[in-house]
Amino acid sequence: MNRMTDGITNYGALPGSIYDQPPEESEAVFVPPEFAGSFSTDSKYPTSRDSSSPNSGAHDSAATPTMSESLAQRRRDMVARCTEEAKRAGKKLLFGMTTSLALQSVPIPADCDLDSAKLHTVSSVKSKRFRTRHAPLQTHIWKHAAKAANVEMNQHVFALDLFHVWAQLAPYVSFESLIVLGDAVIAATSKQPVLAKDRDAAAIYQDLVKFVEQFTRFRGRPSCVRALPLISPGADSPKESEERLSLVAHGIPRPVANYVVPDAAFASGAPITLDLAWPEFKVAVEYDGDHHRTSKTQWRRDQEKRGVLVGRRWLVFVATAASIANEDARAEFAFNVARALASHGAVFEFHVVAMSLEELAQSLLWP
Repeated sequence: MNRMTDGITNYGALPGSIYDQPPEESEAVFVPPEFAGSFSTDSKYPTSRDSSSPNSGAHDSAATPTMSESLAQRRRDMVARCTEEAKRAGKKLLFGMTTSLALQSVPIPADCDLDSAKLHTVSSVKSKRFRTRHAPLQTHIWKHAAKAANVEMNQHVFALDLFHVWAQLAPYVSFESLIVLGDAVIAATSKQPVLAKDRDAAAIYQDLVKFVEQFTRFRGRPSCVRALPLISPGADSPKESEERLSLVAHGIPRPVANYVVPDAAFASGAPITLDLAWPEFKVAVEYDGDHHRTSKTQWRRDQEKRGVLVGRRWLVFVATAASIANEDARAEFAFNVARALASHGAVFEFHVVAMSLEELAQSLLWP
């Protein structure tokens, strides 16, 4: 039985994520009402959560690397590999699929059917396809590539537009991974000024919806259409996205991602945010990865943060990989959050057995 102490409920840590540590149909695209207007987010992806403290530059030698550190290293390695292959080919190369994700610091779904160790090149037509027998390269045709806002990594290497990569990968990942990847694409885009172009996460989401509306013929479009209502602008990491999806599948109202708590700040003056929050009821969920356990700096910061929140009568549940490890763990965690919300006045129908994400998406598209 999990024990609640001083407003903070903690769960253990076990592996259990779908992500590592990263015939044509024409359907109407549904946009959730809450995303019709603008909203504010504390966009931190892909940096580590709450890293704006005075000590954020310090790194504990024994600490587990943060997600942003792992993604940055993967990006450097991928740029070097792609550059070497482009020079070997003697021409500029456009990379898509999982290679583009790595080049743009986006976590790669672990259940992707493609070999992420290979370098995936993209051409708009067969006549322009780069042909090679060199083992690391795999070529793909994406007819929309010419219309994409591709990213120049250096004079030799280009990365396919992340919206197009999301669409490309739809047939190769599970439905849950497609939703989580959509969150990650929006987060990564919002954190890169050259890609964000003064848009916040909500505006980028709206553009993703328009993208799916515009490109009506590609293999994974039906899945993309169904995924859109479940994507959350402002989501900060794949783990947080998985936890959010688990909760809403049990009937819990959709939370606000990366909610900025009014009139609450760290001693440094930095604002306090919550991964998932129901502000009206002062209930929240924080996802703690291994870095929160192995980094002294992060651990102390978490204690400061949660102390402030308890003082303001917030009830904060701490989720870990154990919380999404299997169906039983997800149901138990969801029940505890649901009970807290109900005790604070929330009214909703809790599902003891979670709906499938496909069923949930269908209910949003056609209520």
